Amino acid sequence: MIEPKILKGFRDSLPKAETYKQTLIDTIKNTFRLNGFSPIDTPALEYSDILLGKGGGETDKQVFRFKDNGDRDIALRFDHTVPLARFSALNYENLVFPLKCYQISKVWRGEKPQKGRFREFTQCDFDILGSDSIYSDFQVLFLIYKCFKNLNVDNFKIHISHRGLLNEYLKTKNIANDDNEILKILDKLKKIGIDKVKESLYQTGLSEMDVNSILDFISVKDINELINLIGMENEYLSLLNDVFDQIKLLNLSDYFVLDTSITRGLDYYTGIVFETFLSGVEFMGSVCSGGRYDNLSSLYINKKISGVGGSIGLDRLISALTELKKCSFDNIKSADFLITNQKWAFKLLDLLNKNNISSDIYCGNKSLGHQFAYAQQLSIPFVVFSYSEEKDKYSIKNIKKMEIYDDISFDFILGLSNDKT
Repeated sequence: MIEPKILKGFRDSLPKAETYKQTLIDTIKNTFRLNGFSPIDTPALEYSDILLGKGGGETDKQVFRFKDNGDRDIALRFDHTVPLARFSALNYENLVFPLKCYQISKVWRGEKPQKGRFREFTQCDFDILGSDSIYSDFQVLFLIYKCFKNLNVDNFKIHISHRGLLNEYLKTKNIANDDNEILKILDKLKKIGIDKVKESLYQTGLSEMDVNSILDFISVKDINELINLIGMENEYLSLLNDVFDQIKLLNLSDYFVLDTSITRGLDYYTGIVFETFLSGVEFMGSVCSGGRYDNLSSLYINKKISGVGGSIGLDRLISALTELKKCSFDNIKSADFLITNQKWAFKLLDLLNKNNISSDIYCGNKSLGHQFAYAQQLSIPFVVFSYSEEKDKYSIKNIKKMEIYDDISFDFILGLSNDKT
């Protein structure tokens, strides 16, 4: 007998948990479509040279890479952004730009599993390609806000910065060092804390004065304070200012915050970057991140295809909501009605289907009591267990209230479908 085991960092998803997850996906998809984004799909496997070297050395170490039966060097995608850049180059002539698109599927990273972090997980990506307008940056940020509000998640903050700001600040302070290395260290701030960030900065050879200057910069949380520090003539700051003007115009200041410590560790980011945190579980990391990447597609095609996008980490979001006790799978129902195993069952099932009401037929020869218990285990609120063809009436049991409704019409059943009590 083979031992039923699963790889570390990978998980099975039981019916109630997966139903909850798919409900979130349906809401996210609907939000994307309502805002003009169309679905695309890319393969899980790519040639290794398509993926490697795009996100940085640390990301390359996390890529699942192997030789296939044809001795081809291939890898599992670690995100959707790099495959999207390849997609836009390969299908350039068949696409209409600006392209607003989304992908919702699994990605794989060989990182250390921990709370909210897995080696296989679902990302909900949304991107705008072919526009360098600040309006495309803001639409991506606005779409994050809309998604979380439509998911009934209200305790979130979207932290925004611009990747070029720190580089410009380092120049004004005459701090000569590897900018990318500093960016990657700062990207770990919320994960490892300020003391370890300081230690890592010192290890790059920076002086105490330089380290303190960097820490002063990332402590800025107000756009006006940043203007005083760098100067309004800075083009990156001007872009950020335009974004925050739009945020104020829409009265969304409660959901967005300037955070100069946000840098995003992936090398392909070039402009505005952002991360989203749920209040009370910030230690679990960002549940939606992204930014602008203007040079990624040019690796695959001799054209500039500007890009900006974000990604909701669905599994981490669910883990965070679970930690906050804001989601439970206990009351997830598999259907609105269970119909017992009788010859008229499929006729009723067909009627309910035509009225867009989810229904289940018990498949088996167990007793009526067993079928009631089955409905209770699956949180199905009502069981239709008897039908009189002569009267065209049904008998139903309300599982939660443990009440029987006799001689009821089909119209009454339709009304019950909206009864959540």
